[in-house]
Order: sequence, then structure tokens, then C-alpha cells
Amino acid sequence: MPKIKLFIATGIVVLLAVAYFHLDQTDGSLERVRETGVLRVGYAEEAPYAFLTPAGEVSGQSPELARRIAARLGVRNIEWRVVEFGALIDELRRGRIDVVAAGMFITRERAALVGFSDPMFHVQPGLLVARGNPHGLHSFDDVLAASGVRVAVLSGAVEGQALRSAGLPPRRLVDVPDAETGRVAVETGLADALALSAPSINWMILRRPPAKTEIAKPFTTSRPEFEPCLGYGAFAFRKEDKTLLEAWNREQRAFMATPEFVSLMQGFGFGRQELPGFLGGKEAQAQ
Repeated sequence: MPKIKLFIATGIVVLLAVAYFHLDQTDGSLERVRETGVLRVGYAEEAPYAFLTPAGEVSGQSPELARRIAARLGVRNIEWRVVEFGALIDELRRGRIDVVAAGMFITRERAALVGFSDPMFHVQPGLLVARGNPHGLHSFDDVLAASGVRVAVLSGAVEGQALRSAGLPPRRLVDVPDAETGRVAVETGLADALALSAPSINWMILRRPPAKTEIAKPFTTSRPEFEPCLGYGAFAFRKEDKTLLEAWNREQRAFMATPEFVSLMQGFGFGRQELPGFLGGKEAQAQ
């Protein structure tokens, strides 16, 4: 009998130790959000990824998808915080927001700082140029070869990083806080082109047909330095918020398997060819 009691006592100690280990591994991020009922979401204004409607409501591909995933997690209240694109990761890491919903592309540099969700789209880069494309810009290689051409890029965005890596001198880059400022830079001649993802440029043209600018067509990419611009977009989280990210991914995968997801994306100008599953999805994690 004493041996049996000792065996039972030892088993209980082992079970408690295992339970404690698992509890210790729980970061509490999911529980925190569920208990407060509030998710703090950071975004930068770049349509169609994220923008304010004329009525002052936050909308766009990433915020609308975030709303649906948060609801599936049981979180109904979202605090929206607009931040310049280049400052989003810093705000996230400082704990001022819980998630970035801005159509942010997955890159190795960013993945070293934050945790990314599963990818939600895959898009091509593009250029907004002056009417008639006077410099004949149909690729980033054309930009590099055209001496004196200046390109507007969003601060912290992959387009600027790629052009710098390819050797474009800093004096030929014009950092802008948002897409609309970049458009104005091209219209006023401060820049000769605005480098953005193709959906962003298409959205600008569809919503407010420009009199002085157009999208460069055709547009091609070739160099390895420009591969990050073939953007896989995802939500970003603090690396330590593992339980929130895991739960988010579960609900995101479930929602992305529904017709509602395809309809939502199409409403913001994303075709089926730009959805992750069309191009393999998981390969985005290597970007």
C-alpha cells in the first residue's frame, strides 16, 4: 500500500509539473484581448488596404478582414489607430497596438521583428507616372537606368527598400507618408513616379480618375532585389503574443475557406489570381 501511495503521489507531482510548464508557456495575449473585449488595431492610409470612408469609418481590405476575424475570436470592439506606415512596427513592438492591419508585406527584415499571420494576398508592384509616361518607365530597371528620375515611395515600404538595394541613389528617392501624398508628388513634378503595389494604384485611379497621372503599362520585374515587391500581405503581431497569433491564424484560415472571403477581396479589387491559394499560399512564409 505505501508503494501504491508513493506511485500515486509521484504521478500527481508529474502531472502538476507538466500543467505548470504549459501554463508557464502561455503568454496571456489571447486571454487579455478576450477579457478586455478590445483589440487595438494599427493601420496606415493606403487604399485599398486601409483607408477612411467619406463618413469617417475605417475600411479597406485589411481592416474589414480584421473585423471578421476579431468577431470570430469573440472580440467585438476594435480601437483603430492610424499610424504612418513606417512607424507601424515600432508602435506594435512598443505595445501601443495589438495587430497591424495595413496590407503589410512579409519580408525577412520585418519577420525578424514581428510575427506574421498566414498570408492573405499576393500582388504585383506598379508605378504611377505622369500622363503619357514621358520617361518610358515600365520596370524598376527603367527607373534605375533613367538618370535624374525621382521616385516617391512610402516610408518603410518594400518598394523603397528594393530600389535602394538595387543601387538607386538616396537623392532620387522621395519618402512620403501615404499614397495620396505620393500621388500629389507626381502630379506636381516633385517626383517622376510613385512606386506602390498595383492594387493601390488601380484603386486610386478607379476612385478618382487622375487628370495628370496614369499607371505604367506594361510593368515588369526581373531582378532578385525586387522579389520582395511581389508582395505577400499579412497581419503583424508582437513576437511574444503567440497565443493571439495562433488563434488568429485558426480563424483566418477558416474564414478564408468561405465564399465570403473571396467576395470581400473582390470588393477591394483583388482577383482570384491574387489570393494566396492561387499561388501556393504557404510559400509566402519564405519571403
